[in-house]
Amino acid sequence: MSGFADLHPALQHHIVNTVGWKTLRPLQEEAITPLIGGEHALLLAPTAGGKTEAAFFPLLSRMLTEDWRGTSVLYVCPLRALLNNLLPRLAHYAELVGRRVDLWHGDVLATKKRRIKLDNPDVLLTTPESLEVILDGRDGGGKAMLAGTRAIVVDELHAFAGDDRGVHLQAVLERVTKIAGREAQRIGLSATIGNPAELLEWLAGACVGQKRVVAPLAANPTSPEITLDSVGTIENAATVISRLHSGEKRLVFCDSRARVESLAAHLRAAGTATFVSHSSLSLDERRQAEAAFASGSNCVIVATSTLELGIDVGDLDRVIQIDAPNTVASFLQRLGRTGRRPGTTRNCLFLATSDEAFMRAAGLLRLWAEGFVEPVVPPVESFHLLAHQIMALALQEGGIEESAWRDWVGRAPSFRGFSDEDARALVVFMLEAQVLAVDGGLYWFGREGERAFGRRNFMELFSSFTTPQLFRILHGREEIGVVHPISFKTRKDEPAILLLGGRGWLVNHVDWEDRVAYVQPTEVHGRSRWLGASQALHFRHCRAIRSVLAGIDPGPRLTNRATEKLTELREIHAWASPDAMSLVRGPDGDLRWWTFAGMRANATLAEHLGRLAAVGAVDNFSLPLVPTANSDDLERVRAELRGRIPLAPPIPDGATDGLKFGACLPPSFAERTLRSRLGDAEAVAACLGEAVLSAECR
Repeated sequence: MSGFADLHPALQHHIVNTVGWKTLRPLQEEAITPLIGGEHALLLAPTAGGKTEAAFFPLLSRMLTEDWRGTSVLYVCPLRALLNNLLPRLAHYAELVGRRVDLWHGDVLATKKRRIKLDNPDVLLTTPESLEVILDGRDGGGKAMLAGTRAIVVDELHAFAGDDRGVHLQAVLERVTKIAGREAQRIGLSATIGNPAELLEWLAGACVGQKRVVAPLAANPTSPEITLDSVGTIENAATVISRLHSGEKRLVFCDSRARVESLAAHLRAAGTATFVSHSSLSLDERRQAEAAFASGSNCVIVATSTLELGIDVGDLDRVIQIDAPNTVASFLQRLGRTGRRPGTTRNCLFLATSDEAFMRAAGLLRLWAEGFVEPVVPPVESFHLLAHQIMALALQEGGIEESAWRDWVGRAPSFRGFSDEDARALVVFMLEAQVLAVDGGLYWFGREGERAFGRRNFMELFSSFTTPQLFRILHGREEIGVVHPISFKTRKDEPAILLLGGRGWLVNHVDWEDRVAYVQPTEVHGRSRWLGASQALHFRHCRAIRSVLAGIDPGPRLTNRATEKLTELREIHAWASPDAMSLVRGPDGDLRWWTFAGMRANATLAEHLGRLAAVGAVDNFSLPLVPTANSDDLERVRAELRGRIPLAPPIPDGATDGLKFGACLPPSFAERTLRSRLGDAEAVAACLGEAVLSAECR
């Protein structure tokens, strides 16, 4: 029997006659029965696989059948832009059956938020940070609105679960559940991941209801068209893109904002209609670019991962990847942007601009060909976010008893493992540091807590991550975007020229106090900079790169240039073995241990090698040893380290400074938090157990 028959009759009528759908997609059909039955679920499908409707239609049906009133459904997304994109579609579906959807995030006006509190919508689209704002108990109305919650949808769940935003999300969901006084149904939406059952357990938290992963297999899937090319430079990439697939809509991904801007400028110089989208452009700039691209036909949009998620930019002909994303999961998201129209095929062209980028792309595609997708691993030992939640609960409740946090968030997977002893030590430290103060048995903000987190009406407490200090760029009253202040540094007497939105901007004045720069257009292309961290590749990704260098076929079609580049790289790494590591002495006598284990494992090994480790750069593939070392020395130290597994990863200088709320932690707790995130036990164990072959490079 079709799941469609289980939907409320009014909704069935409008899906067929108003929306105009004669059939539902497999995921949408399979999700109806468990979701109407109230099961917690994780819905898996590629981009544009119909996940939104698969979750929303059954919840609308329950809303009608069970007569839910007030704000009964929360729809949580990681990006404001994604919420903005979803609002018209979900509002239309709800209006068809007499219900209302509204939006709450940082760009929504305060007057609109006050109206929402007075006149609650049936469905609220929001972010975890905005939920934290709503839970702030000082002005009333927010907690009352959330008391009616019966279901929570978390879109792009994989984008939350692997970092601190996921821990924060868990905490606010537990708090909403306690306020509602019932186990709200939890539904996650995600692209393909490597550990769906574990991710569903993480989402469900302390919920005891039935759980189900819904992930139907595609019927008669067609093989995508994947091509790897080597172009050498970003300028050459622009030349290829401008000349290839003329007349088609092309979405180009770069994995840094600076690369997006540089490529867009080169494409425009080549006469290609080009639009830009990344997180440092203003909302209006992004909306204009995405709308223009969606309505165009012979154009290119260059974007970071902001367009990897479910933001709709219309049908695409091609996806082009500059260099490579860091995960197979990310590649699958991007690949899923194509092949939506009948008669079209999913496709992706990789353009590698360096040798390392080529190796990363080849290794990633080898993993994809093997069917591997990275698991999403939630962080543990999140002491800084427990400190955050103690303060947030004090704000919510107007003061909180010492152990009351367990009643609110203690059942969340990220917090339930904390011992009473550790929790007490944390609170004592916060009291001694005057982050907290106690009065009449209730904890509130101490002098340092007020100073550090009370500014701007406690805005620092509403997010779990640190926002970099960026400068707003204004042309008249129009905001173009934001850049790091390092962008203004030039040679003496030279004007600063920024590259933003793919266009050049001459800086006329910088207001350092208010962090605003005023600009005017220029034909000269400058540059804009944002600071980012080096990306640590997954252990399996690094090992796939080793396999390709050792002769294993990467899988996709290679252009002639790519074939030549692969041959060249294999000759350079002629010592590479598919099932062993290598100890390679270079022509100048330097010695490197090629582990192909990833940056986290290599940093950990370097920390524990003692005198065998040389002072030098550790990367994803290798680490330097002292020139006087040999294979016997390495084997002796490896044998010693095998008896000490697991090895503690190093804590870089200043690392705890980047941990938001780290100032609330005893130093030992801050180190425990960081060590739990910086290590890679599987990779380290492999490096201590696998054979090592010696070689010389001439």
